[in-house]
Amino acid sequence: MSYREGRFWQPDVTVATIVVRDGRLLCVEERSNNTLVINQPAGHLEPDESLLQAAVRETREETGWIVRPTHFIGAYQWKAPVRAGENEGRHYLRFAFAAETLEEMPNARLDEGIVRALWLTPEELQALAPRHRSPLVWRTVADYLGGNRHPLSMVGQLA
Repeated sequence: MSYREGRFWQPDVTVATIVVRDGRLLCVEERSNNTLVINQPAGHLEPDESLLQAAVRETREETGWIVRPTHFIGAYQWKAPVRAGENEGRHYLRFAFAAETLEEMPNARLDEGIVRALWLTPEELQALAPRHRSPLVWRTVADYLGGNRHPLSMVGQLA
């Protein structure tokens, strides 16, 4: 049965933040399905939250860094592979932003599942591709490094 035939379908809406400092990218090492993976600071949009607020919150919760979004990088759609116990893979709609660091919270308690925040060069991150949480990790970085930087006004929230 398809969506048009009455089956309800809704993607997971997520945000991700690309933060670059001294040529290094802010990343997280986290546990996902009992595996250590590498990702950008990223997570789900919460009710009554703008995409920009979600990007700032997720970055703070996962890395201990307070950031200010500077650009919209792009929107990405991805269907994850089917996992054990699922009928089909989850669908993700990711909104990616570039941001600059404002302040580090050195004793911040990181989100559950986050092992640590780390700064990696693009080459180091690319070398870790087998450990990326999804193909969105490198695609977002590659787009950023390739110059995809759009005004934040491209992403709006109506009250």
